Amino acid sequence: MLTLRGLTKRHGGTVAVDDLTLDVEEGRVTGFLGPNGAGKSTTMRMILGLDHPTAGTALIDGRPYAQLPHPLREVGALLDAKALHPARSARGHLIAQARSNGIPVRRVDEVLERVGLASVARKRAGAFSLGMYQRLGIAGALLGDPKVLVLDEPVNGLDPEGVRWVRELVREQAEQGRTVFLSSHLMSEMQLTADRLVVIGKGRLLADLPMADLLARSTSASVRVRTADPAELHRLAAELRGVDLDLQGETALIARGTTASAVGDLAHHLGVRLHELHSVTPSLEQAYMELTAQSVEYGTTSEPKAGV
Repeated sequence: MLTLRGLTKRHGGTVAVDDLTLDVEEGRVTGFLGPNGAGKSTTMRMILGLDHPTAGTALIDGRPYAQLPHPLREVGALLDAKALHPARSARGHLIAQARSNGIPVRRVDEVLERVGLASVARKRAGAFSLGMYQRLGIAGALLGDPKVLVLDEPVNGLDPEGVRWVRELVREQAEQGRTVFLSSHLMSEMQLTADRLVVIGKGRLLADLPMADLLARSTSASVRVRTADPAELHRLAAELRGVDLDLQGETALIARGTTASAVGDLAHHLGVRLHELHSVTPSLEQAYMELTAQSVEYGTTSEPKAGV
């Protein structure tokens, strides 16, 4: 389990992480989201003892990273896949890590096989593609069979097969009872992978809740309704007070600001026969963009049209 309490990091007059408090629990994948410059990487670096907090604490199963006797056995991390000597082979790089933490060398070959790099284990890492670097970084994170995984953009540079493999891997790790803390800018992939989401903006916590709850809070969430005839639709619509309605032809509508259960109960009360009733769930991208709209540090604007 990861425990952050009042975690703060200042760089001069700039606050990179601002009083961040949260628990990242075992047995599930917790997604870590935020715009560029929001403080995600700084937070992960503080968890791993690479940056020292200005205030607050970051604990791994109740202890700071620096106090872990064999850190690779407690927490596996991938922050920068290219942070290794390019002249070393993939196997040599992992052997150095294993020996520094009392991990048997046979484990090196096991994880290289697991990530699909066994055939290039003795190849110089400097000749690797970005996707191969990512796989090697994941191998390093798995090396000590840790209880906690901290992964920063692990699918960056991977092809679709590799992206799916990472998704299945982290889901498997969580199902085995491990803590998985995962950042990514691929919203569609995060929606398929994470159970819970932590969202920060400008260093502050914006949301910490289950995936389903975050999507349900979106203003894009809606209910689609179709009735047997137009008169019944208008009778139902007239009773949906305080709800944003968008008519879809003569017998269907989209309702925002309510739930399928509430609409169904009302239709039953009115004796309105429904041919369709279902929730329209927004994408994570839609919900995320709404949540972080005021926290984007590097916003862009459209070019003016010619002649304007």
